[in-house]
Amino acid sequence: MTQTPQKPTPETVLTIVQDPQLQRSPRLAGLSTEVRWAHADNLAALLPGTEVLFIRSPRAARELPELVDTAGGLRWIHTGSAGVDHLGDPRIAALGAAVTNARGVFDEPMAEWVLSHLFAHVKEHARFARQQAAHEWAYRPTGMLAGTSALIVGVGSIGRAIARALRAVGVSCSGAGTHARAGDAEFETIVDSARLAEHVGAYDWIIDIAPLTGATRGLIDSRVLEACAPHAVLVNLGRGASVVTDDLVGALEAGTIAGAILDVTDPEPLPADHPLWDAPGIVITPHMSGDLRDSEERVNDQFIENWERFQTGGELLNPVDVARGYARA
Repeated sequence: MTQTPQKPTPETVLTIVQDPQLQRSPRLAGLSTEVRWAHADNLAALLPGTEVLFIRSPRAARELPELVDTAGGLRWIHTGSAGVDHLGDPRIAALGAAVTNARGVFDEPMAEWVLSHLFAHVKEHARFARQQAAHEWAYRPTGMLAGTSALIVGVGSIGRAIARALRAVGVSCSGAGTHARAGDAEFETIVDSARLAEHVGAYDWIIDIAPLTGATRGLIDSRVLEACAPHAVLVNLGRGASVVTDDLVGALEAGTIAGAILDVTDPEPLPADHPLWDAPGIVITPHMSGDLRDSEERVNDQFIENWERFQTGGELLNPVDVARGYARA
């Protein structure tokens, strides 16, 4: 059953934690309650007495478990991200606070990011960009995205948005989740992600959007990569730690797979001297696949909608099972 905190009083304290570069939203500042604006460096001082925590800073989210001894009054935590691995700490679960996330805000942007990079790969945009820079006219035919196949690891809302986008251009899509099943509306089949190595060899694209849990940390390792088809490309826009970075570098250098398109890495940010930057067939973007120019506004609007539900004692949107580390369906 979804946990719904008690209705707020006018004295309810809302603390909003944002990275310094984010602008304060007039809609958030205009809420009829006490609003404390915090960031990672001063959250410890502002957390005592906070009843609702809207957390937009990844660094503060990572540090929150260390501060829970001062957060006994928390009744609801909302994270402005889709990933919730940073809230899976048992110390946060022990607070008994309702937890929600920004599920849905990033689905379509991330699906477009995948679609654009897959098209760029099959149409060899990087090669032609190099030829243009060298003023070189060199004819070369390219492939097609239609008729290829993808295994999408992670069958939540983002994985499903990716599947819809790919199916629309002729890519067949299967999924990998916590247990195998058939009869899904978005996927031809769903296989057990714990047995990934048994299935990856049948696909052209391995697209990782799995939440980071104990079961998915290091999920894509040398064993899985060695089972891929040599022409396959790994795409990761979930969590960097779900892929064993050293194993990926080795697979790219050995030609075990044809390439990797990464929006997340482990470590992150990726150090300038890390060998992953120069691995063959690599494309790296800086953890921005879900971000639009108006993403902050979208995230804030979603929180406002949940805040209005909170005010009336209604059921909150996007509840998260912090014990398991991902959103409840």
